Amino acid sequence: MPPPATCYRHPDRPTGIRCTRCDRPICPECMIPASVGFQCPDDVRAGNAGVRAARPVPRWTAARRRFGPVTAALVAVNVAVFVVTAVSAVSVGNPPLDNWRSPVFAEFSQIPVQVVLGEDWRLLTAAFLHIGITHLLLNVLSLLVFGPELERRLGWARYLAVYLLSALGGAVVIQLFGEPGRAVAGASAALYGLLGALGVLMLAARQDLRGLLTLLAINVVISFLPGVSLLGHLGGLVAGVLATGLLVLTRRRGWGQAAGLVALAAVLLVLALAVPTPVAGLGL
Repeated sequence: MPPPATCYRHPDRPTGIRCTRCDRPICPECMIPASVGFQCPDDVRAGNAGVRAARPVPRWTAARRRFGPVTAALVAVNVAVFVVTAVSAVSVGNPPLDNWRSPVFAEFSQIPVQVVLGEDWRLLTAAFLHIGITHLLLNVLSLLVFGPELERRLGWARYLAVYLLSALGGAVVIQLFGEPGRAVAGASAALYGLLGALGVLMLAARQDLRGLLTLLAINVVISFLPGVSLLGHLGGLVAGVLATGLLVLTRRRGWGQAAGLVALAAVLLVLALAVPTPVAGLGL
């Protein structure tokens, strides 16, 4: 009768169990549970050596995948600009959270009279400025809520175009009907444009609009509060609806979509820069 098998790692320990991979005898101390039976330590170690460890995903990459590259970039730009204005406020002796009291804010916010004097860049740069941390956080949160869905539906390029055209639309209405010397800033016009864009897409897909219309009505009511730009919000909303409407009507013609958006941008710029505004009454 042959002697009982002993563990290949512990010859003094008889055993009746063998490794399911190499068939060598193993004692209870050397048994490592596998999907079927047990394996020896050497085979488990060799198997693990062939498994590549998962690489940690950088935070920026994870954010782009979750929210969409354009939405993530817009959030990053808005936050970065706020930091710049906060540092600028400190440089002239003001608290960082009073960022609107900074040279950078004064240079890039929309002031209709300054636009008439040739500072055209304010029409768009104002959309990336915010008045205080609360203003920034509310707009960033809204962007993260509505932006990813629209970016998925429209694609990043069309989504970015709608966002910028909505911001420009809000600036145009402020330029035409706003107070000449009042500084205006914020991404709210662009966000209202995204709400309008979502409404157009839902209407085209025959989806229920009641929830969106209720949300929009609440936001319009909020726009009547002191210090909130109703004109900018309505301008952004209309521009977002028009831009997305053009995309829907020309969805089978890529060149038609680009031409429509360029034409809309041209009309908005003409309205902002060529049409007489209330500022003309100041004799400037």
